[in-house]
Amino acid sequence: MKRRAMPCDFDTPLPRRGTGCIKYDRRPELDPFWVADMDFQSAPAILDALHRRVDHGIFGYAQAHEGLNDAILAYLRERQGAVVPLDHILHLGGLVPALSLAARAFCKPGDAVMTCTPVYPPFLNVHHDARAKLITVDHVFDDGSWRFDWQAMENAVTPETRVFLLCNPQNPLGRVFSSEEIEKLAGFCEAHNLVLVSDEIHCDLIFDEEATPHFSALKLPERYAARTITLLSPSKTWNIAGLGYAYAVIADDSLRRQFSAARGHTLAEINALSYYAAEAAYRHGEPWRRELMIYLRQNRDILVEFIQTRCPGLSVRTGEATYLAWIDASATAIDNPALHFEKNAGLFLSDGAYFNWPRFVRFNFGCPRSRMLEGLEKIAAAL
Repeated sequence: MKRRAMPCDFDTPLPRRGTGCIKYDRRPELDPFWVADMDFQSAPAILDALHRRVDHGIFGYAQAHEGLNDAILAYLRERQGAVVPLDHILHLGGLVPALSLAARAFCKPGDAVMTCTPVYPPFLNVHHDARAKLITVDHVFDDGSWRFDWQAMENAVTPETRVFLLCNPQNPLGRVFSSEEIEKLAGFCEAHNLVLVSDEIHCDLIFDEEATPHFSALKLPERYAARTITLLSPSKTWNIAGLGYAYAVIADDSLRRQFSAARGHTLAEINALSYYAAEAAYRHGEPWRRELMIYLRQNRDILVEFIQTRCPGLSVRTGEATYLAWIDASATAIDNPALHFEKNAGLFLSDGAYFNWPRFVRFNFGCPRSRMLEGLEKIAAAL
């Protein structure tokens, strides 16, 4: 029997403590604004799809069904402007395992993985899985925006470097890189014989798609296809990260076989429910996503104004994407801002040190506005 899910109300806080979610239950004594999942119910279409699949009652080993494959191909065509053959897609149980696979597939011990910081912490750790080295280059703030430091990248890359990990839109900076920047990065990878792994998990969380449109690595000139892996997932946008589903798009057959072979027998099966949630997100989730982005944009603007006017010593740039704010505390006397706000405000924030930039914190504003304001008031009081 079909159950009608209620429309999502972004303003009403929903209790999450005691549900086994790491956001609230890892440190239950703290008020959490850290890990990147939102405090909103998923889209009604996703809840309906999950109810229908649960009502079937059998949860054996699963594979991607025709409906999901069709939904992904339509999404790539209509949202990303890329016509992709089905055999270019590899289904995965998450994007972090995909980053590890890329390191293991293309690096031997002693080789290097390169990325730009600050960046999502797994980018800074997957090289260990391949017994490889890590090369990091800081993004720089120039002409009103976070940018690649091309000269520093040229100085840092080595003959042993094999993989470049890109986060676009960038977590935690909230930057949406332009087509010119992505093409220049692809040229950098070509010049140094690197595989470009483009993690685009936040690509549907862009606030102004006319001013800062997402340029997917899927749209790079054809000559770069032999060295490009594009990673995508509906998980962040439609708040279904706990279901563990993502996919890689790899046009080059040799690259795809190398990447797939690295899986071996180390990855778990993808669960039966995640396929149906992903299909529903791509087929029917767009109206909900548009409402979400209106709400998140208002949250972002309120947060930026609050930090600028109520929090002396703190600063934050207006992000172009994601529901994550990157707050700079380096102008204060606070050496460890995450620990300071934990002890003095009871807040659980993401520590910038884990992104390779200490003296910053990341604040998740993907929550009801009243909750966000409570957290911001605690930050202001702790200063």
